[in-house]
Amino acid sequence: MNIYLKLIWAYIKIGIFGFGGGYAMLSLVEKSVVDPGWISEQMFTDIVAISQMTPGPIGINSATYIGYVAPGEVDPTLASPLFGILGSILATLAVTVPSFLLVIYSSHFIRRHQESGAIKAVFGGLRPVVVGLIASAAIMLMNAANFNPEGTDRQLWQSIAICVAAFCLVYFSFPFKGKKVKIHPIAVICLSGLAGYLLYGL
Repeated sequence: MNIYLKLIWAYIKIGIFGFGGGYAMLSLVEKSVVDPGWISEQMFTDIVAISQMTPGPIGINSATYIGYVAPGEVDPTLASPLFGILGSILATLAVTVPSFLLVIYSSHFIRRHQESGAIKAVFGGLRPVVVGLIASAAIMLMNAANFNPEGTDRQLWQSIAICVAAFCLVYFSFPFKGKKVKIHPIAVICLSGLAGYLLYGL
């Protein structure tokens, strides 16, 4: 049962210090749940992928999923749906309640002092930090568990090709019937899943 207390404490810290949203907090989540050995790096990357594809914020989705699987991974006696659901509820509440309270207080505080030079200076420092945290999360996910779990050169280059193609489809505009259009991210996700199935599933 000690794992539940550890989950609560870990996600309280993530909820308080997870600046910049779900992607920015990924490196903090990994350090909190992978380093102690609650889940493997491979499972963490799978959870990130599932959290991105399911509706809702990635930080909350990953907390719900990690809360479900971590108790059973740490203690086999807790490997049942009921213990997993309890972990999901506790982790989700632990990551959302501190953020909810901080947003309520900070919105009231900022509204009262929005013209303050000190407040503007603080946000001037936080904006590049958020960009740095998101960039750190992107680099962190460029690992063997995501690009080359089978350890073959062929899979590595195929994964890099899918990654580059997805980036280009989302970032760049393409001419279509005299207009510049961008491919919708949902379409890119579906195409990437189809490419993965054709390359690795058949």
